[in-house]
Amino acid sequence: MKLVVTEKNDAAQQIARLLSTAGKPEAGKVYDTPVYRFKHDGEEWVTIGLRGHIMAPDFAHELHYSKKEGWWAVTAEGEVIPAHIPDDLPRPPYETKRKPFLKDGIDIKGWKVPSLPYLVWAPIEKVPAEKGIIRSLKNLAAKADSIVIGTDFDREGELIGSDALRQMREVAPDTPVSRARYSAFTKAEIDHAFANLVDLDQDLADAGESRQYIDLIWGAVLTRYLTMARFSGLGHVRSAGRVQTPTLALVVQKERERQAFVPEDYWVISGRMAPAGDSDESHSFKTTHATARFKEKAAADLAWSHVRDATTATVTNVERKSRTTRPPAPFNTTSLQTAAAAEGISPARAMRLAESLYMDGLISYPRVDNTVYPKSLDLRDCVRTLAQVPNYRPVCNDLLALPKLTATRGKQETTDHPPIYPTAAADPDRLDGAAWKLYNLIARRFLATLMEPSVSESTKFSFDVNGEPFCASGTVLVKPGFRRAYPFGLRKDEQLPQLAVGDSCDVSDMALEAKQTEPPARYSQGRLIQEMEKCNLGTKSTRASIIQRLYDVKYLKNDPVEPSQLGIAVIEALTEYAPHITSPDMTAELESDMTEVARGEETQTEVVDHSRALLASMVGPLIEHKDDLGEAIADAVTADAKVGVCPKCGKDLVMKTSAKNHSSFIGCMGWPDCDVTYPVPKGRVQAIEGEKGVCPVCHAPRVKVQPFRQRAYEICVNPACPTNREPDVVVGECAACAAAGRHGDLVAHKSERTGKRFIRCTNYEECGTSYPLPQRGELHATGEVCPECGAPIVEVVTQRGPWRICVNMDCPGRKKKEESKAARGTKRSGAKKATAKKTATRKTTAGKSTAKKSTAKKSTARKAPAKKTTAADSEG
Repeated sequence: MKLVVTEKNDAAQQIARLLSTAGKPEAGKVYDTPVYRFKHDGEEWVTIGLRGHIMAPDFAHELHYSKKEGWWAVTAEGEVIPAHIPDDLPRPPYETKRKPFLKDGIDIKGWKVPSLPYLVWAPIEKVPAEKGIIRSLKNLAAKADSIVIGTDFDREGELIGSDALRQMREVAPDTPVSRARYSAFTKAEIDHAFANLVDLDQDLADAGESRQYIDLIWGAVLTRYLTMARFSGLGHVRSAGRVQTPTLALVVQKERERQAFVPEDYWVISGRMAPAGDSDESHSFKTTHATARFKEKAAADLAWSHVRDATTATVTNVERKSRTTRPPAPFNTTSLQTAAAAEGISPARAMRLAESLYMDGLISYPRVDNTVYPKSLDLRDCVRTLAQVPNYRPVCNDLLALPKLTATRGKQETTDHPPIYPTAAADPDRLDGAAWKLYNLIARRFLATLMEPSVSESTKFSFDVNGEPFCASGTVLVKPGFRRAYPFGLRKDEQLPQLAVGDSCDVSDMALEAKQTEPPARYSQGRLIQEMEKCNLGTKSTRASIIQRLYDVKYLKNDPVEPSQLGIAVIEALTEYAPHITSPDMTAELESDMTEVARGEETQTEVVDHSRALLASMVGPLIEHKDDLGEAIADAVTADAKVGVCPKCGKDLVMKTSAKNHSSFIGCMGWPDCDVTYPVPKGRVQAIEGEKGVCPVCHAPRVKVQPFRQRAYEICVNPACPTNREPDVVVGECAACAAAGRHGDLVAHKSERTGKRFIRCTNYEECGTSYPLPQRGELHATGEVCPECGAPIVEVVTQRGPWRICVNMDCPGRKKKEESKAARGTKRSGAKKATAKKTATRKTTAGKSTAKKSTAKKSTARKAPAKKTTAADSEG
């Protein structure tokens, strides 16, 4: 039996499907782990998918010392492992026995600041992260005649395969092992990979493991330090790390530039023109003074005095220029993330979607640096595949009619994986909106790289308006070229009428505007990805997750990217006391070290010890200034939580958490002297700056609320404010009261204490009848009752239009609809699976006319699981 080990279950399923030469693979389980058995050329094969990393690095729990044996560590299992602690760190016996100090050592499991210098040098062990999978893996390995490692071909994939091999070697020390490298789940690619097996690259795996160890050490030490500098209760962890911190520093530096920016006044004179006597509004165009910005008010006023009453202009010059734009380079990871961000898909989400498309066999491997298609890639065959998608067919047919296809080349050329390209035709009806949006971006980019340049023509008219020079410019796409397939980022045509020197134009809407220069723009997430690559921060695989992590720990907010007060405080404190931590130079140096490990020029131990030494040199000053940093963090947390000013005492109103039930509320910093509190609207709450942030009626703060998957709105936080009040609406008669022989009205009411809406019977104390209501939307009584339960039916009018609901959440009709919907979803899923079978065979050479065909089940919106975090307090 041949055993194939892949990185994920989906990959195991795909490889079994593509390699099987005797029908459909048989799905089964070894213990609780899915496996797929099949025959390949008469030989029994089985594939098993891991769940990313099955082994995780972690620190030992305690360090001990004796004069005779020196330092050693004890793991959670009680195993003793050697430790190499520098001689300049104090040794037992210590003056105090309070943790982390022990009688003969240091406790490094607990989060204590004095243990951090020792944690820097603490030994690291690999512990099982997926015990069930490891058990199944060993069971299969013991029975296998040969083993193939088929994990993703990159540093992390090589490490995952190496860790799996170490576990299998415990039960199969002599079984032959080889490595399959592939870039896409296509028949031709997988056949080629398994026909050309290679050895596992241990140097590449060691480079991946070096990153694991270094990120664990830096992440653990800095995260514990920032968290303990101002401890705010369990669960409130302030994350930091080797790459995370300098990335945050980039954003903070940009914010400092914006804050230091001093705006300058300038004046602009503009108006509209149209050919003389032409009353067609579509033929009018914007014109501006030839002096685009007047820096002196007097000069602007003088020019304005000449043209303010002007009604005609004369064309004095016409300039026309042609501009040719080359097609874009093929997508690598960074350029894909940047392009996706411009289309509203965050880098982190783009990578999740790309991973899912890759696992479905729709695109090639999405974590690549390469921007040059290899000679082995059949470009014409890829175009034929895309021609199956109706949207692309006209462009594909034109490309296929060319005698030769020539692709653009980017600046980065590597040999591990090709650039990202479509490997199969996708059906937009079988992908969710975001997945299709990303696939469409990738497919159109691929087609654009094979097409000719686009040509645009710009026209500039110069005018005389009562002696003052004016101008107007327009650009028109005259030869679409690659823009037929790839319109992303294309500016709208600015069409100007046909005019010649000496022609007259009518002038209207002339205006003088006072303006100010704008500060430097903040980074978009896509631009930040590019900046990280430029500074060599992180890798193509980790940059998106690092940015997402900074959002998760509330160091960043909004998009374009803006640092929170907490993020600014952390960077300012670390820059003052340990500036190297926030510098990209230090991280770039460690990245270079890990590259040398991958090349076999450095050892893992040398690189990890070098990183420990760098961190150790910074820990001392940080501990010395722990209290200073703690105060800065406390002030920043309060500033981030501020939503406005208390109308009663004038102190800050901030977001707080109840110690009793952990619910959020808005409370005054003057408590207990001031007892003003307000409920928090449901959704993400953002303070509004300036006068708009104060309610003109009750003077409480107004905030911007972003509900989940709904439009944002602004509201006064005071539920009792007249701006929040809604009239009571009688929506029906209480059925419970009617059954008891009395009359009770069901009244829709908005609470002045909590701001919540609900329906309650006027005899609520007797019958207990109450129903919840949607918190947004204009409410109307319909006079109708639900035929299933007798509760009133109301109409709610929102921005999406009116919709009618039965207000009873326990209505039998509601449950029937949910069950029916679930049944339709199951039926639809089954139908899709049945109809999604399609031929995936590709001809590998012109002479293979007898190539077999296999069927492919396409998962419509499945997402591949993310790669597993190595340790709880390592860098995210």
